[in-house]
Amino acid sequence: MEFSLNSPILFWIVGGILLLVLGQSVFFLIRAWQAGKEMGIETVKLRKTVVSSAIFTIAPAISILMGVLVLSKKLGLALPWLRLSVIGALTYELTAAENAAKAAGTSLSESATAVTGEQFLNITIVMTLGIIVGLVLVPILCKKIQGGMVNLRNKDSKWGEIVTTALFMGMVSAFMGLIFANIGAGLTGWIPVFIMIISAVCMALFGLLIKITKWNWINDYALPICMLVGMASAIPLTNWIGG
Repeated sequence: MEFSLNSPILFWIVGGILLLVLGQSVFFLIRAWQAGKEMGIETVKLRKTVVSSAIFTIAPAISILMGVLVLSKKLGLALPWLRLSVIGALTYELTAAENAAKAAGTSLSESATAVTGEQFLNITIVMTLGIIVGLVLVPILCKKIQGGMVNLRNKDSKWGEIVTTALFMGMVSAFMGLIFANIGAGLTGWIPVFIMIISAVCMALFGLLIKITKWNWINDYALPICMLVGMASAIPLTNWIGG
């Protein structure tokens, strides 16, 4: 049987998993609605909360869709659809997929060659097992870590903020290395840096707009829009510098 990235069986498997996740979402939505009614919250307020929450998921969903399209060029549609619909994130999935692809003798940027079944399996295992670690560690360690952070913040709020910021910067630094990894390879290696700068400027403009207008609702749209701006800027930058 010839391997296909978009085999119907893959879509049946992914569809079954996503139906299970959607079923859980509907279950907890119903339970939350019932709990709200028991607390005496008016139906109008509950309906308004549900509608506003649904609206504010549109912009983040667009950035996720862009991630699916980026990965689908090399990995087909089923795997990126699954990975970015449940617990995946583009920053992780793209990095994990690219590292696994290179280890398997290919690259996501090589559109001329197709992924073999063995390469696809290796990439899937790396992307899946890597993200499962978080699911396992959260129930085991999260409560203890969070309790320690709360105790530290209660004892010394200044040091609590410093540690929190340090943890966040450590997470960001893990991805910053990928941006600057190829700057020694010539001007093309600076393309990720230029894209980062454009995205940062876009985010700064959003922050300024929020500060001036007090439109706090923009917070929900700033990140996905900046991601889309960065992705869009990559096309002319790559054509210009690469050409």
